[in-house]
This record gives sequence, structure tokens and C-alpha cells, in this order.
Amino acid sequence: MGWRDKTQDETYSDEEVESRLKEYIPHWYLENGWIRRKYRTSGWKGTLMVVNTVGHLAEAAFHHPDLTVSYAFVIVKLMNHAAKGITNKDFELAQKIEEVIMWQPGKYGGALEGTPDDPRFKYLKYD
Repeated sequence: MGWRDKTQDETYSDEEVESRLKEYIPHWYLENGWIRRKYRTSGWKGTLMVVNTVGHLAEAAFHHPDLTVSYAFVIVKLMNHAAKGITNKDFELAQKIEEVIMWQPGKYGGALEGTPDDPRFKYLKYD
């Protein structure tokens, strides 16, 4: 474990950020002081679904990312502006976004089978 818990607004060093990302949310990366993730979609419908999901989670958390939105992708960028760095708020929101966006119910059994394996229904390109 290359990181330690800090207080709510205490920032992490770049090395601590990279270590924590690698351990907990490996598809996220540190770049220019932000933690980032690019979600690839199958088109505009999927892009809007990702944007709306991120928007809901961010508003519920009262911690708001910067987004880059295009036809077939969404880039989510997180940094705590008040603290001027990466804090627990950023990691926790990134983990929740990752959990919800990348959820594939068909992989885990149960009544929720997930979208059919048919291009007409695909909206997200899973890792």
C-alpha cells in the first residue's frame, strides 16, 4: 500500500495518487494535477447516458468534475479546487463513477441480465 488516508481536504502527492489509482481504480490516471478517465461510448446516446450519470453522482456528492464531451467518448477530470490538489473527495467520487458507469449486470447473474449482445443496444464500450 503506497498511500495513507488523509483528512477530507488534505492533498496527496503525485506518487501517492498514482499508487492509489493503480491499486483501486486502474483505468484512471493522473495528468496535469487531475485524475482522469476516458469512457468510450457507442455514440451520442451512450455519451449522454454517461454525462447524466456522472452529473447525478457529482451533484449527490456535491463535488463536481470537469467533463469533455464528444460524440463517442466522455473524459471525466477530478481535482479539489479548494484544496488545490487531489483529495479523498476525488478518489471517492471517481470510484463511485467507475462502479456505476462500468456496471455490467449480465456478468453477475440474477434477474438483471444486461443489454443483449447486439450492436443496436450497445451504448458503452466496456474495458
